[in-house]
Amino acid sequence: MLAAFSDAATLRHALAFEAELARAEAAEGLISTEAAEAIAALCASIEIDPAELAEEAALAGTLAIPLVTRLRAALSGEAAKALHKGVTSQDVADTILACQIRAASGVLGNDLNRVTTALATLARRHAATPAIGRTLLQDALPIGFGLRIAHWQAGIAESAIRLRHEIEAGAVLQFGGAAGSRAGLGGKAAAVSARLASALCLPDAAPWHTRRGGIAGIAAALAIAIGALGKMARDVSLLAQNGIAEAREPAIPGRGGSSAMAHKRNPTGCQVALSASLRAPGLAAGILAGLPAEQERGLGGWQAEGPALADLFLLAAGAAEAMAAVAEGLEIDETAIARNLAAAGLGDDIGESAALVAALIARDD
Repeated sequence: MLAAFSDAATLRHALAFEAELARAEAAEGLISTEAAEAIAALCASIEIDPAELAEEAALAGTLAIPLVTRLRAALSGEAAKALHKGVTSQDVADTILACQIRAASGVLGNDLNRVTTALATLARRHAATPAIGRTLLQDALPIGFGLRIAHWQAGIAESAIRLRHEIEAGAVLQFGGAAGSRAGLGGKAAAVSARLASALCLPDAAPWHTRRGGIAGIAAALAIAIGALGKMARDVSLLAQNGIAEAREPAIPGRGGSSAMAHKRNPTGCQVALSASLRAPGLAAGILAGLPAEQERGLGGWQAEGPALADLFLLAAGAAEAMAAVAEGLEIDETAIARNLAAAGLGDDIGESAALVAALIARDD
C-alpha cells in the first residue's frame, strides 16, 4: 500500500500520462507521430529525483509544472511544443490519483476477502451453537454464536462491495484542459480521451474536476470498511475479556504480550483495527468538506484529497490485514460459551439464528 502511493508511483503515473497523451493525440492527427514517440521515449528514460521534484512542486503549487518544465527542456522542436497539449495540471493530478486508487484497491481487496472468507466458515460452523446475546453490554437472550460472526462477515462484505462500486464510478480519467472545456483540440478531444483512458487502463469519463463526489464517495466507502472491521474488533476484544473468555485472538509469538505483566494476552489485532476506526472519520470528513469547489477549479479542497485518501487506504490495509489474521486463527471456547449461557439462566432457544446465518452468508457468496 505504501508503494501504491509512493513518490516513485506518483512520478511513474505522471510520466505515463504525458507519454500516452502524446500517442493519443498523434493517433488523432493533432501532433506528429515523430513528436509523440520522442515524448514517449523521454518519459520512459528520463531520471528524476523525486525529492527534488517534490520541492519544485511545493514551490509551483502542483507537480505538473516542474515536471513539464523538465521534460520540455529535454525535448526540442515540435516535440517540445506538443508536450502536454490540451491538458492542465489538475488533469495530471486527478488521473494520477485515480491510478493510485485502483492499484491500492487490489491490495486492500485481497485482505478484505481473507477476512470474509474466514468469517463465513466460522459463522456456519457455529450457527447453531447456543450463546448468550448481549444488548447494551448486558445479558439479553440466547442467539447462535455464529449469528454474531455472520453480522461481522456481512458488514465487511457489504463494505467491500460498496468500495468497489465507488472506485469503479469515481477513479476514472480526468481530461478537461485549462478550464474544463477541452479547448484547442480541434473537436477531437473525446477521441483523445477514449484513447488515453484505454492506454492508462482507466474508464473514460467527461471532465469531473469541479465535481468531487466520486472521490468523496471513495473516502466514505473506505471509512465505512474500516468501521466494519472495527465492529468485529470491538466484539472480539469484548469476548476476550477474562470474565467472558468466549473467543480470543490466535496466539502468535511476540504478539499480544505485556512488557510488565507476563500473564497477559492482549487483543493486539483488534487494537490496530480500532485505532484505524477512530482516525478514519476525520479523514473522510476532510474530503467531504472540499465538495463545495469554487467554479472551474477549486482552491485548497481537491489538493487536500490525495494525502487524506492515501491515509485512509493505509488505515484500511492495516486494519484488514490485522483482522484477517484474527479471523483465520480466532480461538472460540465453546465451554466458556456454554458456561456463560447457563449462568444467565435464560434457556437455550436461539430462535432462527441458523437460518439467519445461512441467509446473511449466502448473499455474499
